[in-house]
Amino acid sequence: MRLTASLAALCLAACPAFVHAQKKPKGPDPALVDGEKSLAMVNALEDWTTLFNGKDLTGWGGDTENYTVEDGVLVCPAGAKVLHTEKEYGDFVFSFQFKNTPSGNNGIGIRAPAEGNAAYDGMEIQILDHDGDKYGKVDEETGKRLSWLKPWQVHGSLYGLYPAKTGYLKPVGEWNEETIICINDHVKVILNGAAILDVYLDQLTPLDGHDHPGMKREKGHILLAGHSDHVEFRDLKVKDLSVSPPKPETDADNTPPAGFTSLFNGTDLTGWKGLAHKNALERRALEGDALKEAQAAADEVMREHWRVEDGTLVYDGLGQSLCTAKDYGDFELYVDWKIPPGADSGLYLRGTPQVQIWDPWDKRAKEGEEVNTPEEWVTAYKNGRNLGSGGLWNNKKHRNSPLVLADNPPSEWNTFFIRMVGEKVSIWLNGKLIVDDTVLENYWDKTGLTPVFREDQIELQHHGSELFFKNLYLRELPY
Repeated sequence: MRLTASLAALCLAACPAFVHAQKKPKGPDPALVDGEKSLAMVNALEDWTTLFNGKDLTGWGGDTENYTVEDGVLVCPAGAKVLHTEKEYGDFVFSFQFKNTPSGNNGIGIRAPAEGNAAYDGMEIQILDHDGDKYGKVDEETGKRLSWLKPWQVHGSLYGLYPAKTGYLKPVGEWNEETIICINDHVKVILNGAAILDVYLDQLTPLDGHDHPGMKREKGHILLAGHSDHVEFRDLKVKDLSVSPPKPETDADNTPPAGFTSLFNGTDLTGWKGLAHKNALERRALEGDALKEAQAAADEVMREHWRVEDGTLVYDGLGQSLCTAKDYGDFELYVDWKIPPGADSGLYLRGTPQVQIWDPWDKRAKEGEEVNTPEEWVTAYKNGRNLGSGGLWNNKKHRNSPLVLADNPPSEWNTFFIRMVGEKVSIWLNGKLIVDDTVLENYWDKTGLTPVFREDQIELQHHGSELFFKNLYLRELPY
């Protein structure tokens, strides 16, 4: 954020004053509960890259002449400008500590160009002692502190775009811990354990009324946006979460690539459960003894109809869907699948139908009708199967068919790569992009107003057909 003394005086006179301090909720603080959950996922990540070695500015560009290193601390002195990583990042988690000075002002640029205005040509997350004397005063009558800052200027905000929650900064002179999650259009900021910002860029209209082309940037530098104040940093590290390749980089079956875990061990049904209820809303409402009884009955059906043969999950077509024992939120998922001619199946993501699996070349011609080409089948039956597998078939408002037909013939193995962030899904089939960042609608909410569940089980769909699955690998993405 850039505020000169004259601009500050103008804002004091012209802008409605507001109080930054926000009331803390009774009971557990939702911001801390949310932040704890996110940090648990962040802390489970491995192979971080250290951005600051504590000795010099190796790996950094920009104003390297003015930034200094003192006792293992990266110091932005008064008057220093922008310091940026040499490498660019698109999807990542950035973790760091900072210590501010009274009214100190800086910022973290994300997906930003090396030159230009970080807040507009990229995006800037505020670092600001917003309670500093420079930005407000105490009302003599009420005793409350008033500020001329806009809501989207307080610490942790996406500058000009969206405000952060306040009340979680430590006193000036103490070290603060901050984590920034930036994956697809999702940006989340966790300050001293509290989630203070959680937004999806595609759903935002800039609050400052200006154009922010940087919102659309998919990649850029991480930078320290020096604004002429003394601010200190340490323990800067990043985890690159760029999109994985559309086919897993591994040779042996049921052996996950680096960064992924196996949902199926190739030997038995460990990590899986039966479908406790066909309706996800009613299933999610089950609890106590009712849940235990429903799950026990579902597991018995699972064991009767799902088995493991030669490292492959095999379904006989007579039971119900197979479900992960664990719920998942944002993730990347590899799945190898194979179906016999005419079969029908799919994947439920977060308990929601569905990523379609079926035989595109199954004519299903009615008696007495002659159909010769896939195009004729689509025209005749309008059931969509001839467009190929992988579409979000139950969508009503958003695209439900794949971009291209990418299936291998029935009885041959196919590979899905699925990336889900927020309510959007991208899918590759056999290396081809077939669903591009498309909303998966909540099938269970008939009003069409409620988004897909934030987390839930993944299901291999029963649709009365024999099915085969293997090489199910998942990487959780923090959110």
